[in-house]
Amino acid sequence: MSFQRCCLHCILPPYLLDELAKSADPKVRMLAVEAIAASAEARGVRKTLSTMPQMSAIPSPSGKKHRLVYDLQGKDFSALPGKLVRSEGQRRRKDPAVNEAYDHSGATYDFYLNVFNRNSLDGNGMSLISSVHLLRNLNNAFWNGEQMVYGDGDGRAFIRFTKSLDVVGHELTHGVVTHTCNLAYRDESGALNEHFADAFGAMIKQWKLKQTATQADWLIGADIMGPATKAKGLRTFKAGKAYENDPVLGTDPQPKHLRDQYTGSADNGGVHINSGIPNHALYLAAMKIGGRAWLRLGRIWYRTMLSLNTNSVFKDMVQTSVAAAVTEFGNKSAEQKAVAAAWKEVGF
Repeated sequence: MSFQRCCLHCILPPYLLDELAKSADPKVRMLAVEAIAASAEARGVRKTLSTMPQMSAIPSPSGKKHRLVYDLQGKDFSALPGKLVRSEGQRRRKDPAVNEAYDHSGATYDFYLNVFNRNSLDGNGMSLISSVHLLRNLNNAFWNGEQMVYGDGDGRAFIRFTKSLDVVGHELTHGVVTHTCNLAYRDESGALNEHFADAFGAMIKQWKLKQTATQADWLIGADIMGPATKAKGLRTFKAGKAYENDPVLGTDPQPKHLRDQYTGSADNGGVHINSGIPNHALYLAAMKIGGRAWLRLGRIWYRTMLSLNTNSVFKDMVQTSVAAAVTEFGNKSAEQKAVAAAWKEVGF
């Protein structure tokens, strides 16, 4: 399989950074412009790295969970990974960002191992590397193909990006996607890439909190929202918007039905926008099945992720997930009916 090593995955989509850049608050506006520039720089660095010998699957010395957390101390991507400040098994530090990056990457590793018997992102025990304190007050977090990189937030629109387990789980799941179906990061394939990252990011948080589908908030990024915004989170799996006419973020553009699919070229063909359609289908299926989403629906979605390929689109996702439900639970099972009905409700 030829992995797409040069793709950069950011938790804040381009349309959100563009909205921040139009803010009436000059500080928010200035920091948004810096975040847009940082994203462009990160893509340039990633493209350069893609032509060099690969370092993206640094193995764990023990073959088991192995976390390394570095501090960039406000420097840019050229300083990656930064100063090593915490390794696997070492005590907590005074810096909450260091501890959150360590704890949340560990929870993500534990989820994949305990629920799917998957040894890290690549299935072979690759080390989980995180760098915190990218630049100053940067609004974003990145998976660059080798590691996680976190900004601290501006303290207004967003707070530190290490704080949210579902954000960390989302970004690390991009690594799982790369090592499984390797979905191309554009159009519907890219929307599925973002969807799997959201889906498993949400399930990782639910697993850690031992929540049922009804107890869960079904939000991505609720813990990183700052005091200047009234948004519930970056995205919601439920019907409706995560934010609407917000003074800082504007209005959530994600559709929840196929008829409202975005067809423009922005955001790599709407990868962060159209992911709202399969996200909502997942939520509907979870509510129909009930209980803890990762136990049954998670098994279906994980099998689906393993079965898709680089160029898979929405119709492939629909057919493959229904077939996966049959494989896992049987034809005409409650799980198969729930998945098929959920896709129908969003327009398939």
